[in-house]
Amino acid sequence: MNGGVCGLYILKRFFTMILTIWVIATLTFVIMKLIPGDPFASDADVLPQEVLENIRANYNLDKPIPVQYVLYLKSLVTLDLGPSIQSKTRTVNDIIASGFPASATLGLQSIVIALIFGLLLGIIAALNHNRFLDYTAMVIAIIGISIPSFILAPLLIKFFAVKWGILPVASWGTWQHTILPSIALATTPLAVVARFMRSSMIDVMNQNYIKTADAKGLTTTKLVFKHGIRNAILPVVTFIGPLFVSLITGTFVIEKIFAIPGIGRYFVDSIFNRDYPVIMGTTVFFSVILVVTLFLIDISYRLIDPRIKLTSKGD
Repeated sequence: MNGGVCGLYILKRFFTMILTIWVIATLTFVIMKLIPGDPFASDADVLPQEVLENIRANYNLDKPIPVQYVLYLKSLVTLDLGPSIQSKTRTVNDIIASGFPASATLGLQSIVIALIFGLLLGIIAALNHNRFLDYTAMVIAIIGISIPSFILAPLLIKFFAVKWGILPVASWGTWQHTILPSIALATTPLAVVARFMRSSMIDVMNQNYIKTADAKGLTTTKLVFKHGIRNAILPVVTFIGPLFVSLITGTFVIEKIFAIPGIGRYFVDSIFNRDYPVIMGTTVFFSVILVVTLFLIDISYRLIDPRIKLTSKGD
């Protein structure tokens, strides 16, 4: 592949990524402004009007909306998301910095569990198509998809923490505290990955080039690992981007159940308290993670399968 064409494509995708982030940030700002009232409406009866005006001025709420929008974009570009309305002594940056590591740890562990066991389950099912192991793997996948994480989490707590006392719960500090919430969070994506991999692997293993390689005497192990998995994993790679962000941002309920000090707690509280800076800051923060992840995955296709050309239709 021509290096210049590849570089041009990456540059185009980069600018598309920046444009997408700007659109998301703008929509977030507009939605916040469409909500009637302001975060201090409940204080109107207990605080003097002069005090309320000073507070609104501190958060730039007294300025025209276009000016607020420009200041908002400036805060995003300079990575200074401003002070939290609810937490008087903390900024949005502080909240993200303190809560995101726990959420990221939980999300990343869940991704590893989902990918390793999901891929393994899908490969086993595909190589034993229409046999006992295939049916067993798909039953496990269906159960995983059918049981939501907020249902599975209390069951894990009941048996592994309360009844058997194997693992700790309702705290955060050691790697043992991450096991149960990670399993609860990973079960559904694990099942989805298994189904993706099974379907893709069955399709790949029935391709003519696989049959030709088999006829030439290539061992089953080489067929599976050298040709089968490498080509079958592409649909799963496409799924990793949304999966990555959904697991990190989808930890909100699990964080509540297991009392994990993640960013989800702050995000949920900010919605109830109408803490606009936190809502907008965390929304854009997670959007950036999603868009950047999708960008990197798009570029990684070429590394996984060199036959894929990083060019658009017009190139």
